[in-house]
Amino acid sequence: MQKTNKRLLIVDDDKQIRELLSFDIAQSGYIVDVALDGQEGLKKALENHYDLVLLDVMMPKMNGYDVCKNIRIAKPNLPVLMLTAKGAIEDKTEGFDCGADDYLIKPFEIQEVLLRIRALLRRGGSTPENSDKTILRAGDIEILPDSLEAVIQNKKVKLTPTEFEILYCLLQHINNPVTLATLLDEVWGYGSDEDVRMVRVHVGGLRQKIEEDTRKPKYLHTVVNIGYKLTPFGNLE
Repeated sequence: MQKTNKRLLIVDDDKQIRELLSFDIAQSGYIVDVALDGQEGLKKALENHYDLVLLDVMMPKMNGYDVCKNIRIAKPNLPVLMLTAKGAIEDKTEGFDCGADDYLIKPFEIQEVLLRIRALLRRGGSTPENSDKTILRAGDIEILPDSLEAVIQNKKVKLTPTEFEILYCLLQHINNPVTLATLLDEVWGYGSDEDVRMVRVHVGGLRQKIEEDTRKPKYLHTVVNIGYKLTPFGNLE
């Protein structure tokens, strides 16, 4: 077991799941804190420093969607992994729309949870991996790794960790199509067909932030049956 100073918050009203997650995640070297309902989870997330939050959806006092929305407003760089039995497409979409970085359906294997945790921590706002990334500039777009911001025509835009990684990946492939499989591999570190929806939702959120008109995108274009292409000079050439 390799010790780490990464501190994680588990928010789940199911005692058995909470205790199993706490034990296995702590055994993997992380520092673990827990909350028994949404209201307590939000209070702890806002008042303390955490590197990642694992968040149930259906909880008393405040559901996970509302907790996530409030976390995203107050701490936009804090990665959130939703762990829930609600696995329908509309449930996943709602989770991503409220700011979740990843979404894992119960029941799950603990190794899968740990894989997702490692992937999210790699792109968290305060990690050395992010700090080592260089500032990239092209055309109207500049991205700032230290603050997880994009500068679009001299206007700063705050990004979530996932949105930042997507934009960073696309900016490294200027004017060239990037497949969904490549985004899953480079941003999340794993891939499967059912995670394609996750990519699309996060790209939609990124597009909302960098485009003046999402119906007629200037920079972030969908390439049908392939993936996405970034044109930082504002054209398709």
